[in-house]
Amino acid sequence: MSPPQDPEDEQGGGDPPGDLRSVLVTSVLNLEPLDEDLFRGTHYWVPSTQRLFGGQIVGQALVAAAKSVSEDVHVHSLHCYFVRTGDPKVPVLYQVERTRTGASFSVRFVKAVQHGRPIFICQASFQKAQPSPMQHQFSMPAVPPPEELLSHEALINQCLRDPKFQKYQVGLNRIAAQEVPIEIKLVNPTAPCKLKKMEPKQMFWVRARGHIGEGDMKMHCCVAAYISDFAFLGTAILPHRWQYKVDFMVSLDHSMWFHAPFRADHWMLYECESPWAGSSRGLVHGRLWRQDGVLAVSCAQEGVIRVKPWDSTSKL
Repeated sequence: MSPPQDPEDEQGGGDPPGDLRSVLVTSVLNLEPLDEDLFRGTHYWVPSTQRLFGGQIVGQALVAAAKSVSEDVHVHSLHCYFVRTGDPKVPVLYQVERTRTGASFSVRFVKAVQHGRPIFICQASFQKAQPSPMQHQFSMPAVPPPEELLSHEALINQCLRDPKFQKYQVGLNRIAAQEVPIEIKLVNPTAPCKLKKMEPKQMFWVRARGHIGEGDMKMHCCVAAYISDFAFLGTAILPHRWQYKVDFMVSLDHSMWFHAPFRADHWMLYECESPWAGSSRGLVHGRLWRQDGVLAVSCAQEGVIRVKPWDSTSKL
């Protein structure tokens, strides 16, 4: 893996306190090579659903693909399908096929396998840097900086101290106990135990826990791939969560486009919206913004969402 095209120490956010390597680099995205273009990945964090986290599979697949290309190319897009539920009790094998290696673009196909069957497939395209006079982007939304916002953990602790939410204590403690290797700060937080109708939009600041450093742009892209799946599909639930609770929700596909260099251990704004939901599916779009207003990554995902009405006894 190779150095970034443009180090970003000036973008703000700073390094996390201390110099502890991010667990996303040392564990989650640290694949074991078994043979040429064959790797094994293990699991760090498993959601309460006891299914593998989709972002982990996307991130590990991109690591495997990036190991098969030259130093001077960087991922510009990837398109993935989740074809079977991942088993958290066994490792995942990643098989890379070198579909094409061209002068400007290279394409890699990655298949993730468990129990002898594919659980995930992905096409990733890499490009050599090519300057162009044609450039434009949307404007970053005006939001408070992360330094002015409470962390997700602080919001949950706030609820736990409020006597009105005592009946939700078990559920809130379960959420707080999850050792997720990323940090988030919601821009317009609502208490986790307050259900109300909302627009299918959300924004939050996000970064990897720990230190990654500026020396490896390919790794920052892999970490962003992991981050991009966190709370993403849930955007489609927001207009309906006051009326329905999720009975089943999984990703079907996931796409990403990488536009500019960034550091995944610096705060980035994740702007998420869901333009459509129906037929037990939801579609979400996302944009990851650097703090200096540069659009770094765009994302899209569709997933299965099956719901059922809240009962009268609990809404957590």
